[in-house]
Amino acid sequence: MKHNRVMTWAAVMSAVFTLSGCAGAQSSADSQAVDEPLENTYWKLVALEDQPTPVVDGKREAHIVLHTQDSRVAGSTGCNRLMGEYHHDEQELGFGRLATTRMACPGEVATLERDFLATLNDVSGWQIEGKTLTLMDEQGASLARLEAVHLY
Repeated sequence: MKHNRVMTWAAVMSAVFTLSGCAGAQSSADSQAVDEPLENTYWKLVALEDQPTPVVDGKREAHIVLHTQDSRVAGSTGCNRLMGEYHHDEQELGFGRLATTRMACPGEVATLERDFLATLNDVSGWQIEGKTLTLMDEQGASLARLEAVHLY
Protein backbone atom coordinates (compact mmCIF):
# COMPACT_ATOMS: atom_id res chain seq x y z
CA MET A 1 0.00 0.00 0.00
CA LYS A 2 2.83 2.37 0.87
CA HIS A 3 4.36 1.74 -2.55
CA ASN A 4 1.12 2.81 -4.32
CA ARG A 5 1.01 6.09 -2.33
CA VAL A 6 4.58 6.91 -3.34
CA MET A 7 3.83 6.13 -6.99
CA THR A 8 0.59 8.18 -6.89
CA TRP A 9 2.36 11.13 -5.23
CA ALA A 10 5.17 10.96 -7.82
CA ALA A 11 2.63 10.84 -10.66
CA VAL A 12 0.72 13.84 -9.26
CA MET A 13 3.90 15.90 -8.76
CA SER A 14 5.09 15.01 -12.26
CA ALA A 15 1.75 16.16 -13.69
CA VAL A 16 1.90 19.41 -11.66
CA PHE A 17 5.41 20.21 -12.93
CA THR A 18 4.44 19.36 -16.50
CA LEU A 19 1.29 21.49 -16.38
CA SER A 20 3.03 24.41 -14.70
CA GLY A 21 5.74 24.24 -17.34
CA CYS A 22 3.08 24.40 -20.06
CA ALA A 23 1.31 27.24 -18.29
CA GLY A 24 4.56 29.17 -18.09
CA ALA A 25 5.22 28.66 -21.78
CA GLN A 26 1.65 29.67 -22.62
CA SER A 27 1.78 32.89 -20.62
CA SER A 28 5.07 33.96 -22.19
CA ALA A 29 3.60 33.34 -25.65
CA ASP A 30 0.54 35.44 -24.72
CA SER A 31 2.76 38.33 -23.63
CA GLN A 32 4.18 38.68 -27.14
CA ALA A 33 1.62 41.03 -28.68
CA VAL A 34 0.97 40.98 -32.38
CA ASP A 35 1.53 44.34 -34.06
CA GLU A 36 -1.64 46.12 -35.13
CA PRO A 37 -1.91 47.04 -38.82
CA LEU A 38 -1.15 50.66 -39.71
CA GLU A 39 -4.13 50.97 -42.01
CA ASN A 40 -7.82 50.55 -41.16
CA THR A 41 -7.09 50.76 -37.42
CA TYR A 42 -8.58 53.37 -35.09
CA TRP A 43 -5.52 55.09 -33.58
CA LYS A 44 -6.30 57.15 -30.45
CA LEU A 45 -3.84 59.96 -29.71
CA VAL A 46 -2.35 59.47 -26.23
CA ALA A 47 0.73 61.73 -26.28
CA LEU A 48 2.30 64.56 -28.26
CA GLU A 49 6.05 64.89 -27.72
CA ASP A 50 5.72 62.63 -24.65
CA GLN A 51 3.06 64.88 -23.05
CA PRO A 52 -0.31 63.16 -22.36
CA THR A 53 -3.15 64.57 -24.43
CA PRO A 54 -6.33 65.91 -22.80
CA VAL A 55 -9.83 64.63 -23.50
CA VAL A 56 -12.59 67.14 -22.85
CA ASP A 57 -16.07 66.01 -21.78
CA GLY A 58 -18.53 66.21 -24.64
CA LYS A 59 -15.80 66.23 -27.30
CA ARG A 60 -14.42 63.38 -29.39
CA GLU A 61 -11.02 62.02 -28.49
CA ALA A 62 -8.23 62.92 -30.90
CA HIS A 63 -7.70 60.01 -33.30
CA ILE A 64 -6.93 59.01 -36.87
CA VAL A 65 -7.86 56.14 -39.17
CA LEU A 66 -5.80 55.54 -42.30
CA HIS A 67 -8.26 54.16 -44.85
CA THR A 68 -6.68 52.04 -47.59
CA GLN A 69 -9.33 53.09 -50.07
CA ASP A 70 -7.99 56.20 -51.85
CA SER A 71 -5.26 56.57 -49.15
CA ARG A 72 -7.49 58.86 -47.10
CA VAL A 73 -7.00 59.79 -43.45
CA ALA A 74 -10.01 60.63 -41.28
CA GLY A 75 -10.40 61.31 -37.59
CA SER A 76 -10.72 64.03 -35.01
CA THR A 77 -8.43 66.68 -33.59
CA GLY A 78 -10.20 66.41 -30.25
CA CYS A 79 -12.69 69.05 -31.36
CA ASN A 80 -13.08 69.16 -35.14
CA ARG A 81 -13.28 66.40 -37.71
CA LEU A 82 -10.06 65.80 -39.63
CA MET A 83 -9.65 64.60 -43.20
CA GLY A 84 -6.89 64.45 -45.78
CA GLU A 85 -4.48 62.19 -47.62
CA TYR A 86 -1.54 60.03 -46.60
CA HIS A 87 1.20 58.00 -48.21
CA HIS A 88 3.48 55.39 -46.66
CA ASP A 89 5.92 52.59 -47.17
CA GLU A 90 7.64 50.30 -44.66
CA GLN A 91 9.44 53.17 -42.91
CA GLU A 92 8.04 56.45 -44.18
CA LEU A 93 4.66 58.08 -43.58
CA GLY A 94 3.43 61.49 -44.63
CA PHE A 95 0.17 63.43 -44.58
CA GLY A 96 -1.06 65.96 -47.11
CA ARG A 97 -4.00 68.22 -47.87
CA LEU A 98 -5.21 68.04 -44.26
CA ALA A 99 -8.44 69.89 -43.53
CA THR A 100 -10.78 70.20 -40.56
CA THR A 101 -14.30 71.34 -39.88
CA ARG A 102 -14.44 74.82 -38.33
CA MET A 103 -16.19 74.55 -34.96
CA ALA A 104 -14.84 76.79 -32.19
CA CYS A 105 -12.76 74.84 -29.67
CA PRO A 106 -12.31 75.78 -26.00
CA GLY A 107 -8.82 76.56 -24.55
CA GLU A 108 -6.81 73.37 -24.15
CA VAL A 109 -8.68 71.62 -26.98
CA ALA A 110 -7.79 74.46 -29.37
CA THR A 111 -4.15 74.03 -28.35
CA LEU A 112 -4.36 70.26 -28.82
CA GLU A 113 -5.89 70.70 -32.26
CA ARG A 114 -3.19 73.15 -33.37
CA ASP A 115 -0.38 70.94 -32.01
CA PHE A 116 -1.85 67.71 -33.44
CA LEU A 117 -2.21 69.22 -36.93
CA ALA A 118 1.32 70.65 -36.79
CA THR A 119 2.62 67.22 -35.71
CA LEU A 120 0.86 65.43 -38.57
CA ASN A 121 2.44 67.89 -41.00
CA ASP A 122 5.91 67.10 -39.55
CA VAL A 123 5.59 63.29 -39.62
CA SER A 124 7.95 61.41 -41.91
CA GLY A 125 8.26 57.99 -40.21
CA TRP A 126 6.32 55.47 -38.20
CA GLN A 127 6.75 52.39 -36.03
CA ILE A 128 4.26 49.98 -34.49
CA GLU A 129 4.96 47.87 -31.42
CA GLY A 130 1.95 45.84 -30.36
CA LYS A 131 -0.94 48.29 -29.97
CA THR A 132 1.23 51.43 -30.02
CA LEU A 133 1.89 53.55 -33.11
CA THR A 134 4.73 56.07 -32.86
CA LEU A 135 4.87 58.89 -35.39
CA MET A 136 8.40 60.21 -35.96
CA ASP A 137 10.18 63.13 -37.59
CA GLU A 138 12.97 62.86 -40.19
CA GLN A 139 15.59 62.22 -37.47
CA GLY A 140 13.53 59.38 -35.95
CA ALA A 141 12.48 61.37 -32.86
CA SER A 142 9.04 60.59 -31.45
CA LEU A 143 6.44 63.25 -32.26
CA ALA A 144 3.28 61.45 -31.17
CA ARG A 145 2.13 58.18 -29.64
CA LEU A 146 -1.21 56.60 -30.51
CA GLU A 147 -2.89 53.43 -29.27
CA ALA A 148 -5.07 51.04 -31.25
CA VAL A 149 -8.68 50.94 -30.10
CA HIS A 150 -11.02 48.19 -31.24
CA LEU A 151 -14.56 49.43 -31.72
CA TYR A 152 -17.14 46.73 -31.17
